[in-house]
Amino acid sequence: MKQTTIDGIALNLASPVSLALKWVGQEELLTQLLAAWMVIDERDIPFNPRLVGRPGVGKTTLAYAAALRLGRPVYLYQATMDTRPEDLIISPVISPDGKIQYAASSLVSAMLAGGVLILDEGNRMSEKAWASLAPLLDDRRYVESIVTGLRIPAARNFRIVVTMNEDSSTFEVPEYIHSRLQPQIYIDFPAADEELLILRENLPFSSGRILQYVVDFLQRAHAADESYSVRDGINIARYALKMMHMQGTEAALLLPLAVERVLGNEALEYLDHP
Repeated sequence: MKQTTIDGIALNLASPVSLALKWVGQEELLTQLLAAWMVIDERDIPFNPRLVGRPGVGKTTLAYAAALRLGRPVYLYQATMDTRPEDLIISPVISPDGKIQYAASSLVSAMLAGGVLILDEGNRMSEKAWASLAPLLDDRRYVESIVTGLRIPAARNFRIVVTMNEDSSTFEVPEYIHSRLQPQIYIDFPAADEELLILRENLPFSSGRILQYVVDFLQRAHAADESYSVRDGINIARYALKMMHMQGTEAALLLPLAVERVLGNEALEYLDHP
């Protein structure tokens, strides 16, 4: 575990993540995110973009792909409704010898390392948690730790992106935070050809016939404004393939079972049975 010292206080730093994620298709969205992070003058500062869309459309994958394009270490923080300000910044922990140590969050570790922080599902956090990030998200570019009394500035090449799901189990983001999370980049369901590419990337061991059935199912569901995502499609195809290996039955014939197990009976109406 790496350590750094600020004003005489030692901090244990979180490690960057390495994820098996690859962004496929919709290159324009990747360009938009990279442009938001760009700095074009010494007096310029990067934006703090937010990626908005339904669950499963690839917001985290897009953020990770953009961070890799920058060649920066990537840090991930999963926000929840229980996230506290100290969770986002610095937390006291007990070491094996019984002494108090200070653990820097993924966010603070990214700030110090000049990495990219993906704040996942940010609109699950309360206003109290968001308030602790307000100075980081404007021209000040720092956070303050109540636990240690430290003011921690972000490295100039630090970048942050916030993903937000469109669902009902979230808090309203305060307006003063909302205005700091710009621009908003909306991720919609991909077109059929892009959806097929995504499925092929994630399931290279599947036949094209199975993947096309799943794409057709997803496209019908999208047209009916259902929330079924390409992530659901990957899970459906993967489960059908696993059942095929267990039973020796053709995977296409197992798609109704896979759809029912992943999404429920109501999803079967969008499946064109092979």
